[in-house]
Amino acid sequence: MGARAQQNSRFEFAVCYTARLSLCGTTIMTTTTLSVDALPVTRPRVTELSRAALAEWCIERGVPGYRADQIRRWIFGKRVRSFTEMHDIPASLRTQLSEAFSLFPAKIVQHLTARDQTEKLLLELHDGEFIECVLMREPDRRTICISTQVGCAMGCVFCASGLQGLKRNLTTGEILEQVLLLDRLLGPDERITNLVVMGIGEPLANLRALLPALDSVSDKGGLGLGARRITISTVGLPEKIRELAKTGKAYNLAVSLHAPNNALRTQLVPVNEKIGIDEVLEAADDFFAETGRRVTYEYVLLSGLNDSPQEARELARRLQSRIAHVNLIPMNGVTDLPFVEPTAPRTNEFVAILESFGIPATVRKRKGADIDAACGQLRLHQLSPAPASSDAVDEPVLRDE
Repeated sequence: MGARAQQNSRFEFAVCYTARLSLCGTTIMTTTTLSVDALPVTRPRVTELSRAALAEWCIERGVPGYRADQIRRWIFGKRVRSFTEMHDIPASLRTQLSEAFSLFPAKIVQHLTARDQTEKLLLELHDGEFIECVLMREPDRRTICISTQVGCAMGCVFCASGLQGLKRNLTTGEILEQVLLLDRLLGPDERITNLVVMGIGEPLANLRALLPALDSVSDKGGLGLGARRITISTVGLPEKIRELAKTGKAYNLAVSLHAPNNALRTQLVPVNEKIGIDEVLEAADDFFAETGRRVTYEYVLLSGLNDSPQEARELARRLQSRIAHVNLIPMNGVTDLPFVEPTAPRTNEFVAILESFGIPATVRKRKGADIDAACGQLRLHQLSPAPASSDAVDEPVLRDE
């Protein structure tokens, strides 16, 4: 394989910190020290290659470059599960593809369906690590939520995704595999309408792999999903926010704020100690100036910690001069964590205060909570028994023939 095909096989992002927090009488310690290199794959995913790189691969083998478009059309448009199903591709090329690449090397070890028809996949990767991704159904939309890392280094104390720290970044192909597997859960007349990068991991810490994946998602030769239907969430990495803005793509940005001041935010989001709210907001302002896209501020409501009228007013004053929207997320239950959601009247009061300052605010609809698929519930774990209230589905492993 050439350098282009291998561009996402090694990663440079590294982190080392220890956070010790005492909240609700519980001490939570997060320690992460690692470099995040993925183990090599015997046959890399064909989706690691851009359209141009795949065309070059074809040309090097005496095959016209346009075959790359045909291959990608089968993968992204026609939902094939193996190279052998690509009937308008010469048999010799299909054989070469099967020998050189994999299509779905991840193993679906658990497929859960919630009462509200939300579906969650637990995937085992080639190196034995696990990630989760989710399909959410609404009457007029089909939204998928994908992960970008194995674990998370940000250490948000209310989120299950970072309980075991960061293991490694995902590759472009591993990110796209989630999209493609979720797409194959849909019926013939259904299509993905929205994509949120809000699964396991900090998306902006893995932009090198994420941006090429989103290019394939939005490309007409891919899923054709417009950038305005893609939302990228971040804990708030200022320089990475500015880097995202410079891509020229109209992605939506959601900043996970969770507190109106540095003291409280550092308790809840430990990396804030090295960043600070002002720097995060300034970077978000730069994103708006560069893209013209309104920034959404996510705020998990934790009963007795950050949900008081005082904190609502403080948040409103911080955002009052900005073109902003606040998405409130009542805490979803996570085993091993002590936090609970506020009462409905308390949540409604928080919304009313924000709106009295002219800040648009909504409360996020809970989806898939009974299968631990709601916001903050995705986590690193191995196969565990299905929740009693859900329907577990044994899913066949999708592999190339």
